[in-house]
Amino acid sequence: MKDLFGKALLDFQNGNYTEDIITSTSISDEDELPIPYLFRSYNEMPKLEQKALQLTQGRTLDVGCGAGGHSLYLQDKGIYIKAIDISKGAIEVVKQRGVLQAEVKDILDETETFDTILLLMNGTGIFQEASQVSKYLTHLKSLLNPNGQILIDSSDIKYMYEDEEDGGFWIDTNAEYYGELDYFLTYKGEEEDAMKWLYLDFENLKMTCESVGLSCELVLEGEHFDYLARLKNK
Repeated sequence: MKDLFGKALLDFQNGNYTEDIITSTSISDEDELPIPYLFRSYNEMPKLEQKALQLTQGRTLDVGCGAGGHSLYLQDKGIYIKAIDISKGAIEVVKQRGVLQAEVKDILDETETFDTILLLMNGTGIFQEASQVSKYLTHLKSLLNPNGQILIDSSDIKYMYEDEEDGGFWIDTNAEYYGELDYFLTYKGEEEDAMKWLYLDFENLKMTCESVGLSCELVLEGEHFDYLARLKNK
């Protein structure tokens, strides 16, 4: 990984912002990801994220923390927060912005326990493939304190396969799960290594949760096929 995402965050943080990140996926064309959006305040966040932060309590882990907006908001409220990300640049930014506990770490390498675990901004993306969801959920479950909760958001991207003429869907039933995408990112002319990214619909998330001993509650639905779920030990 070249960590172009981290480079972009560092550029913005250090006053070298000149252009945005360009993203695309295996089913969508290039799109701009405005870097300032990654530094948004609580009032600028979507309702799903605001709701997740309202529900957060106790010792909290922010998984895939990015520029640290969620962590900073919670830390300012007096909540103990640990921020982790696989991007070294992101963690440098988070520390510069004042998050006290921040570490370059993959969630599968985390061993501490928490009352709340946050996976926001399409948190199921880090699962990468549908076949790995149970492995990740089992590990996340092991990190929960008694009565702990996992707050996770995602989208059902089935709408992206809809045929506008007849209203049907052109999903290849012989292929892998339709929410598994290849994700591409470029920044300042450099291309990042392709990544696997998973958009998981709520019903599949709930079904996999049940199989590993987690309850799965639909907390809130967004305006564009997105949702926030709360998972707890049964």
